[in-house]
Amino acid sequence: MPSAPAPGQLLAPATPARDDTTTRLIAAAAEVFAEKGYDGAGVAEIARRAGLTTGAIYSRFSGKAELLAEAIRQCTPEEFDQLFAEHGFDGKATDILQTVGTHLVTRDPGPLQALLLEAFVAARRDPELKALLGRQFFERRDRLAGLLDAGKQAGIVDPTLDTAAVVHFAHAVGLGFLLYEAVGVPHPDPDAWESVVARVLRALDPAPAELADPPPRTPRPDRPPTPSATQS
Repeated sequence: MPSAPAPGQLLAPATPARDDTTTRLIAAAAEVFAEKGYDGAGVAEIARRAGLTTGAIYSRFSGKAELLAEAIRQCTPEEFDQLFAEHGFDGKATDILQTVGTHLVTRDPGPLQALLLEAFVAARRDPELKALLGRQFFERRDRLAGLLDAGKQAGIVDPTLDTAAVVHFAHAVGLGFLLYEAVGVPHPDPDAWESVVARVLRALDPAPAELADPPPRTPRPDRPPTPSATQS
């Protein structure tokens, strides 16, 4: 029976090597887009913050749409690389979904969330950006689907479940958190949320056992308790 592919290869593929100029442009673009939004961000401002000219941008990118898409691409692997460094997944789709799902209520605010929100809004009006983001989204969808299918072959994911539907559900939850964060909705208690995630993921098991909910985590000393969504 084939083993599951390495999770890092599926969710955080290596990105092409970048020269210093490209690295500076992407970092500056991420900063400006997060601050001013897609429509308010100017190519001249991005170049200025990078300490370069607009010619450096147009010699590498077609314009703002490609810059924003590349900034999102570069931010995403960093977030997953950190998760893979902290947790041993052994190629198990359920372990990855459990950790990533739990991470939604404990992650620190970062540029990726702001960039994604700006990108989704702008993509409604910019066909080029919509196409670029759609390509990235489908690549990520296919990588997670491949991991789930490998889990089915390994006997750790119920083969009767539709892979596309599971992936769609996982992405809908993650994107929903972006909207909650944008309007300041408080997250639920991390332990309560982790129990819900664990219960949902148990449904993926081809032979679910009657297991207790996961024990409460030890709070991180550098993070204050997360307020309950029911608190005013």
